[in-house]
Formats: sequence, C-alpha cells, structure tokens
Amino acid sequence: MARKNTRNNKLLFNSKDITSPKVYALLVNLVNEDREDLAEQVLKVDYLLQYATTCIKGKDYIEARETLEKAISRIDIVKQEGFNTEYLDYLYEGISKKIK
Repeated sequence: MARKNTRNNKLLFNSKDITSPKVYALLVNLVNEDREDLAEQVLKVDYLLQYATTCIKGKDYIEARETLEKAISRIDIVKQEGFNTEYLDYLYEGISKKIK
C-alpha cells in the first residue's frame, strides 16, 4: 500500500502549514500506521500547547495550568499506544516551566 502524504490525506493536507516539522512527522507516522484517531489527538495537543503559551503571555496562569493538564492527558494516550512523543514532552516541559 502506498504511503499517505499531503496529496492523498485530508488530515495531513490541512495540518502541514499549521504544525511544526517534528509534529508533522509524527502525524505522518500515525496516519501511515492507520491511526488517524491518534493523529487527531496530536493535533489537539499541539493546539493546547500553543494556547497555554498564549495564556502565559497574557499572565493567565490558572488557565495555562488547566490547559497543560488536558495536553498531558492526551500525550499519555498517544504514549500508551507505543508512539514516540519525545518532542511533545519537550514542548510540554518547556511551557510548564514558564508557569509561575
């Protein structure tokens, strides 16, 4: 079976421009393993991490903490399925250190 890419997969096409290359590589891996449900979770984690960063910039630390809790629970779901979430963990740790 041919590998899925931005030309033949709607999820990858829509996420190519809005995600970082490392997150996109994880998405490609998940989609090619026929785990689009987990790929959608990764997209949600990416959005939640961006939102937490925005909350921190706006000094809304309570909202940032709640958002990070949601993000880590979704990261754990992907980890339990055996996929590499090293980059998402790195982003999570970096953002959580900024919360006062």
